[in-house]
Amino acid sequence: MASILSLEGVSHQFSGCPSPAVADVSLNLAAGDILALLGPSGCGKTTLLRLIAGFETPQQGRIVIDGTPVCGTHHHVPPERRSVGMVFQDFALFPHLTVAENLAFGLQRLSKATIQERVSEALALIGLQGFQSRYPHELSGGQQQRVALARALAPRPSLVLLDEPLSNLDVQVRVALRQEIRDVLKATGTSAVFVTHDQEEAMAIADQVAVMRTGHMEQHGTPESLYHEPTSRFVAEFVTQANFLKANQKGQVWETELGTFGTALVQCACNVLWTDDHHATRSGELMIRQEDVVPVVDEAGAVVVRDRQFLGREYRYTLETLSGQLLYARTSTRTQIPVGTRVSLNFSNAILRFFPDEVSVVDAVAAPIR
Repeated sequence: MASILSLEGVSHQFSGCPSPAVADVSLNLAAGDILALLGPSGCGKTTLLRLIAGFETPQQGRIVIDGTPVCGTHHHVPPERRSVGMVFQDFALFPHLTVAENLAFGLQRLSKATIQERVSEALALIGLQGFQSRYPHELSGGQQQRVALARALAPRPSLVLLDEPLSNLDVQVRVALRQEIRDVLKATGTSAVFVTHDQEEAMAIADQVAVMRTGHMEQHGTPESLYHEPTSRFVAEFVTQANFLKANQKGQVWETELGTFGTALVQCACNVLWTDDHHATRSGELMIRQEDVVPVVDEAGAVVVRDRQFLGREYRYTLETLSGQLLYARTSTRTQIPVGTRVSLNFSNAILRFFPDEVSVVDAVAAPIR
C-alpha cells in the first residue's frame, strides 16, 4: 500500500531548551490509515504534528506527504501548500460565520456551485443537515467539533491532522465522537494523524499507534502489538497500565515475593534464548496485566484486598502484598470479594512479559501462585 506520510530522522529543538522536543523520529503511514501519536504531556507529540503541518521547521530530517517532499535540506513548503487539513483542540471555528460559511472558508477558489455541493456533502457526512445557518455559539461542543472536522475535510486534503480534538469534551461525548471521527475518516478514505494522551482513545481510533517519550518514538505498531508486545517498560506501563513485580531468574524459574513463575517460554528481544544456562541468575520485573490477576479468597493468603471499585462491567481491586506493594486486578462483576479479605492470586492463564534490569524484553509463561 502506498505511503501517504513519511518521516525520516526528523528532529527539532526549540531555542533555549537543553534537549530536543522531537529527536530522530522516522515512520511511514499507509494511505487511508489513522495514526495516533500517544504520550504524556511534554513528550513531543504536538510538536511533531506541527512539523508535519509546516507550522514548525525541523533542524534535521525529511518529511514527505503524498509523494511530495515538504521539508528537508534547503527547502520548506508552507502549510497552505501541503494539502493538509487541521483540526484544533479548541475547534477554532470563526464565531461570526455560520456553519455553512465555516465549511466553505477553505473552498474560495472553487466555483459557487461546487462550494455549495461540498458544503452539502460535508453537512451530510457529519449528520448536521439543517444546521447550515447556525452560528458556532448555537451548537454543542460535540457539534462544533464535527463542524471543525468537516471543515478540514471539505477541501479534500491528502492528510488530516487532529490535535487532541476531544480533550475539551465531556466523557460521554468523547466516547461517541471518537467513533464518529473514525467512521467519517474511513468513509472518506482520508489518512489522519491524531494526537492524544488517552490510551483508550488511541486504541479505539487508530490503525497505528506511535508512543512518544521525551521527544523519541518509543514504539510504533498496531494497537494489538503495543498491548501484547510492548518493547519497553515505559510502553508497558503507559499503554497497558499493568502491574510490575520484582523478579529474579534462578535456573528454570522466576522468583517473586508471590511465588515462582515457570520459564516454559523465555526469550529476549534479540531472540536469544535464556533457558540454556540453568544456573543463570538475572533480575528485573515481571509485567502482569490487570485482567490476568485472579484473586481467590484464601484465609492463609499473603495478599489483602484494600479497595474495590465498581466500574459497571467489571470490578477493579486494589491488592496489597506483604511488602506493601499495590497490585491491581480487573474481574467480572460475578467476582465480589469484600475489602479486607485475604486472598491468594492465580495467574495460571497469563502470558507475562519480563523486563530485565538491562534493556531487553522476554516473555514468561506463568504458573499458579498460592
